[in-house]
Amino acid sequence: MTGEKLKQYIGLFGGLLSAILLFLQSLGYTFTWFTDEIIDAFVNALLATVPFVLVIYGVWKNSYIVTKQAREQEQHLIEKGLK
Repeated sequence: MTGEKLKQYIGLFGGLLSAILLFLQSLGYTFTWFTDEIIDAFVNALLATVPFVLVIYGVWKNSYIVTKQAREQEQHLIEKGLK
């Protein structure tokens, strides 16, 4: 999945929340905590958090200091002259 696709999914989710808000408002329900500003803030938080989590996961998976198996793999690569 590319970064652009991820942004599209997050935008789709924000649009869904906006549609729910409009539907509830048309029925006469109002929530002080569920507004367009809150939805925009939530979408912006997702746009910042999701890439951050993906980067942290990538660093975790590509690090040789985290687990014993990774340290053994690094040692094996050094012995083979690949690192």
